Amino acid sequence: MQALLALEDGRTFPCRSFTGDGEVGGEVVFNTGMTGYQEVLTDPSYSGQMVTMTYPLIGNYGVNPQDVESDRIQVAAFIVREYQPWPSNYRSTATLADYLRENGTLGVEELDTRALTRHIRNAGAMRAMLSTRDTDPRSLVAKAKALPGMVGLDLARTVSTDRPYRWTGQGRARLPAGTKLEPSVWQNRREKPSVVALDLGIKYNILRCLTEVGLEVLVVPAATPAAAIKALEPDGIFLSNGPGDPEPVTYAAKTVRELLGLFPMFGICLGHQILGLALGGRTYKLKFGHRGANQPVKNLATGKVEITSQNHGFAVDADSLPGSEVEITHINLNDDTLEGFRHRKLPLMAVQYHPEAAPGPHDARYLFRQFRRMIADWKGQG
Repeated sequence: MQALLALEDGRTFPCRSFTGDGEVGGEVVFNTGMTGYQEVLTDPSYSGQMVTMTYPLIGNYGVNPQDVESDRIQVAAFIVREYQPWPSNYRSTATLADYLRENGTLGVEELDTRALTRHIRNAGAMRAMLSTRDTDPRSLVAKAKALPGMVGLDLARTVSTDRPYRWTGQGRARLPAGTKLEPSVWQNRREKPSVVALDLGIKYNILRCLTEVGLEVLVVPAATPAAAIKALEPDGIFLSNGPGDPEPVTYAAKTVRELLGLFPMFGICLGHQILGLALGGRTYKLKFGHRGANQPVKNLATGKVEITSQNHGFAVDADSLPGSEVEITHINLNDDTLEGFRHRKLPLMAVQYHPEAAPGPHDARYLFRQFRRMIADWKGQG
């Protein structure tokens, strides 16, 4: 089925749908990973975006129920150069096309993804429309221009959980409706440190990593106020990844400001940006973002280079952070943007990249152990 991708600047790309009829809009971005397309599809940080894979052959290992990062596909649409309809993988339970159709997500192939990626790198990520129904370039470009931009969009609230849940070895265990948030909700608090995870669009593998280092995790909605978190008397607070512009997520920044110094904190991706805002910093939109499992980051404390998995379109302005209070710990070697910081006095650290790294290497897994040690040290001082 013939389709057309139209960008807001007037550039168009012919393609073909491999999932059927549809029309959708969003910000068009690219991911440089060679594998991990199912993790990409289900990452809440991609909400509102149409993702282009730069690796040319996609679908060759199918999909399965284990390699998901949330309970549904999060991308607006999926763009590939060549779709492989016959997967070869003993873990595969369905084809990529069937998976996209079941979730109502448009997938297209036979698009010049190299040309699209080069265009985005030069012109920047932008609004676009993808359609099998309207293939008139002028009409589709006009629709793209009418879409809201990513700047100013609070998407964290749309992907966050609607009520608290515990993370177990079997997945999510929702608390019954009306459960009072108090210390009695913790099940293994005497044996494991307790952590409240503020869900701004959290990935399942982050929850797996937190529990693997011996933490008991309770996930709460993004708009949970500071008073409710205090009432739980946790040992630590985690701020998750998530989609969209961090600046409109004022409620989360307010919550963090009210909790600073009371509990150890660790933020990843959007959580990193929210912590930066809470400390008085500013954020800005990157030209085309960092998305892929091969992004080099330098750890300034050790001098080592970590190959990291990333997915973000905004960054914290390092110069806006109070230098007397905040120490820069990591930088991106591609463009020198801020990738990590810690507070000089308070038990607080954050990284822009994804140390859970699925897909990708495990160079940054140490950060979860570091967070647990921070909690242990803080409890010892208490």
